[in-house]
Amino acid sequence: MESEASGTQLAGSAKRVQDYIDETPLWADGTPVGHAPMTTMQWRIWWLAAFGKFFEGLVVFMTAVALPLIAVEFDMSATQHGVVGAASLAGILVGALALGGLSDTFGRKFMFVVEMIIFMIFLVLLALSPSYPWLVVFLFGVGVALGCDYPTAHLIISESIPSSARGRLVLGAFGFQALGALAGSGVGYMVLVNLPDISAWRWMYASAILPAALVTIGRFYITESAPWLFAHGRFDEAEREAAKLLKRDPAYPHRIKLARSNRHARRHVSETGWSALFGARNRRATILASVPWFLQDLGTYGIGLFTPTILAAALGHAASQAHDVTDIIANQILAAEGAALIDALLIVGIVGAVVLSDRVGRIPLQALGFVGCATGLLLAAFSTHYADPVRTALIFAGFMLFNFMTNLGPNAQTYLLAGEVFPTHVRGKGAGFAAAFGKIGAVLTAFLFPILLAEIGTTYLLYGLAGTSLLGAAVTWRFRIETRGINLDRAHEHAFDADLDAAAGIGREAA
Repeated sequence: MESEASGTQLAGSAKRVQDYIDETPLWADGTPVGHAPMTTMQWRIWWLAAFGKFFEGLVVFMTAVALPLIAVEFDMSATQHGVVGAASLAGILVGALALGGLSDTFGRKFMFVVEMIIFMIFLVLLALSPSYPWLVVFLFGVGVALGCDYPTAHLIISESIPSSARGRLVLGAFGFQALGALAGSGVGYMVLVNLPDISAWRWMYASAILPAALVTIGRFYITESAPWLFAHGRFDEAEREAAKLLKRDPAYPHRIKLARSNRHARRHVSETGWSALFGARNRRATILASVPWFLQDLGTYGIGLFTPTILAAALGHAASQAHDVTDIIANQILAAEGAALIDALLIVGIVGAVVLSDRVGRIPLQALGFVGCATGLLLAAFSTHYADPVRTALIFAGFMLFNFMTNLGPNAQTYLLAGEVFPTHVRGKGAGFAAAFGKIGAVLTAFLFPILLAEIGTTYLLYGLAGTSLLGAAVTWRFRIETRGINLDRAHEHAFDADLDAAAGIGREAA
């Protein structure tokens, strides 16, 4: 883009922040440039949000490798084993619900910084845990910070980037969760190989402290969400933050002048509490954002957290001497290798979601993904009827298909939709509630999975998770709201206010 480019003008003078973000320049002869390049600030926000998702994948999925070592050090029972597995997920639930909604009140940037400070504090304490009760407390605290990040990271990205690229950029950042999951398995493996000791789990968690500190510092140096400021009537501040966000060389847009009224926000100023999520205007969005997320987390966290355990049991490598440290470490190294191979498909799946989300749409990918997850789980369940090498092939094929389809579909799309289907003034609460509701499924799975694994066996457990995946596809299609490419500042005044009459096939609005 060169300096002689001039800006396109929207009809009317009542321009909002997203209008400026979506605006593309024209050359002097009227030829459209096509798109305005992302600014340095927009990319900074994206990277800092992406690493928040990386830490979630790293810490939560690394627990799968660390759990057997923790169980030996603190002589844990099966129930305590489940509590440890569920502690960080319970924290995510509380953090998403209790802290995520605070971004609607105190601002996106404020909570974006606070959550990382909380994460840093509890991560250090976690590596130094002196006993089982404190371990649970510190894991819960880490989860609270990660839970707050669910809505906040999404909103700070989606309210800072062009509508046409929102899907792929939000999901691109979300994809760092898969990188974190893979890194978690990798770090666990490397630590065990180089430090074959029960205390190795402490170094696994400690490895994230320095990177987290760098991200915490970086988050102090971003702009506040201009759409959030605009929705709260703070127009001068919104203009200043939007100018910082869109600073380019050469400058474009040359001047930002926002509308001095927001009738839509004023009209619904009383609808900012949690009850607004369940009123007629937002009920459909709340169901779509939360119920499929709950059903998806039942499978994703169950499989993700316990892949090493399932592989060790299904492939006949479970330690027969529970208190033989050498055998436990050897078995976990072997299981970690298999888990890393399977987790690699998470990355392939999220790449597919990034490429297709703004082309195919959120709803088709989510529904198809749920069906694919069920297929993968059924393949793994069928493996029990065969002997090796067919059994091993079906287990790996099933888990790899599950991981690919969950990140192509429900794991990615539920996160994306939750930050798009609510109006700005309750977007933090809506996305936070959806994430918290989803994590109820994750907590239930993490706590009950080891118990059910022992009581009913791997096969019936996988059949049950396949059923919940099919239910997720049905709910997604019944309450579908397509948000591909829409301008979030304006969508809720028009299509959303009419209860999304064209929800089944809403097209891309012109930015």
